[in-house]
Amino acid sequence: LIMSAQEIAQAFVQHYYTTRDTNPTALASLYQDGSTLTFEGTMVQGGAAISQKFQSIGPVKHQHKSMDVQPGPNSSYLVIFITGSVQIGGDNPLHYCHFFQLVSTGPGAFYVHNEVFRLNYGL
Repeated sequence: LIMSAQEIAQAFVQHYYTTRDTNPTALASLYQDGSTLTFEGTMVQGGAAISQKFQSIGPVKHQHKSMDVQPGPNSSYLVIFITGSVQIGGDNPLHYCHFFQLVSTGPGAFYVHNEVFRLNYGL
């Protein structure tokens, strides 16, 4: 069974946000040493550093509202763009944009190579 880019992205996004909101340390397995996260303008690299960054933020609750997906130059790459709202530490929800580039490691298996997260203020 071959999944479409849309199906892969939907499965990834569901898994990512559920895990991010409930057990962020478990996200480390989605990254490799060369993975890069830019969070609010701060860049960190590698699964361990990315996991530490998520833990430093504290408890969060995401609600994604939209998702756009594009295939890369071949089936080994996938780009995902998310918008939504996030509560950080129980505060009022803030709007955000979230970008992922997934890279295949084998049939149906991907890791996060690039990730950018930015809060949108004043919307």
